This record gives sequence, C-alpha cells and structure tokens, in this order.
Amino acid sequence: MGFLKNLFGKREKPLEKEFTEEEYDQDYELKSKGLENVLGKMHNLVGHAIIPFSIGGAVDMYYFPNHIKGTGFATMELLDPDGKGPKKNQHGTYELVAFTKHDYANSQDEQTPFNLIERKACGFLTSIGMYSSHAVLNPKETIEVPNGEGEENTCLVFDLYEPEGKKFKIGDREHHLLLCIQIFRSEMEYAMKNGSDELFKLLNEKGVYPYSDLDREPVI
Repeated sequence: MGFLKNLFGKREKPLEKEFTEEEYDQDYELKSKGLENVLGKMHNLVGHAIIPFSIGGAVDMYYFPNHIKGTGFATMELLDPDGKGPKKNQHGTYELVAFTKHDYANSQDEQTPFNLIERKACGFLTSIGMYSSHAVLNPKETIEVPNGEGEENTCLVFDLYEPEGKKFKIGDREHHLLLCIQIFRSEMEYAMKNGSDELFKLLNEKGVYPYSDLDREPVI
C-alpha cells in the first residue's frame, strides 16, 4: 500500500519539453478519440480548473455518460503530446479514469449527489495525477490520499481498465487507463491482506465495481 503525501506546485517532469499550440491541439483530438473508443462519446461540457494542473491546480474533468450506467470521469493532462508524463508502470504510461453510478447533471447546487462525487473524484484524480510523476503506480495496488485536517483519508485501489479488451491508444501509441476506485478502509485492508483480485470479486458480486460511490454498505 502507498501513502500519498501532500504535493504542491508544478508536477515533476524531467527534461520538460515545450510543445506548440498545434501539437497540443492535435494531441487533444487524438486523445479524445482514444478515450471515446474505450468510454463512448464524451460529454460536450468540460469541468475546467481555475488553476491549470500543470502549475499545481486541479485536473480538468472530462465526462463520459455513454459507456456504463452513470458517468465516467477521465483525465487528459497526465500524458504530454510525446507520450511522456506519469512514471511508467508495468503497462507503460496512462491517463486516469473513475466512475459514479449517478447520471451526469449540470446543476449549480453543489450538494447534489452527482456534484458531491464529481468534486470528490476531481480531488483524488488530481492528487494521484500529481503523484504519478513522482512514483510508479501499478494496477491492483492500494493507496491512501490525505484530506484536510479532521477528515478521513481517501482509500483507493487501482486496476487496469480495458473493457471488452479495448485498449487506450493515442494515434498509433498504446497507453492505458488506470482505474481509481474509492473504497472503504475495511475493503482496502482486505485487499492488502488477500489481494486486490479477491476484493474485485466481491465488488463485482455486489454490482459495485468499477464505481467510487460510498453511499452503500461495505462489502467487507
């Protein structure tokens, strides 16, 4: 299990390269197509961060309501146009994905179930995204993300997300999607003791996998 320390400032990228606006635009188009090949059509609205992720802000949130029940959240800022970004894990480099059972809802009410989980997901995707340039993060590993003072840490488990064998590609480059699932502490401890595959079996049996909603009973 990993324990993610608070990270501030620009994400760490060795020998950072400058890219042209044209290169970023082309990368965005190819990355969008690659994500939609796995997750279905992307929503036309984007949750843009006020402070860019590249200088220490939150990730932009991209929404996928046409894949499975509920809504998928994906990042598009971890991988640079040359394919570099996170430290390579056993499958290479990646973007992040998470899911909620709640349908996408564009509402000004911050306390709706969708908005609450969307903000929670943005928080842990941002933290994991920052950490990914410092540490190797593999599927089936668990991690704790610290929150504000007096708040419980967020417990997560990772998995490789390739539904029906569909791989995440950007043009001709093969990457992958690293699934982040928010879980209860008892579930994380079970995964640490018995292996994440055993936890995934239980989550699947209860119809929980691959969702991050905690408005449910723990499976352990």
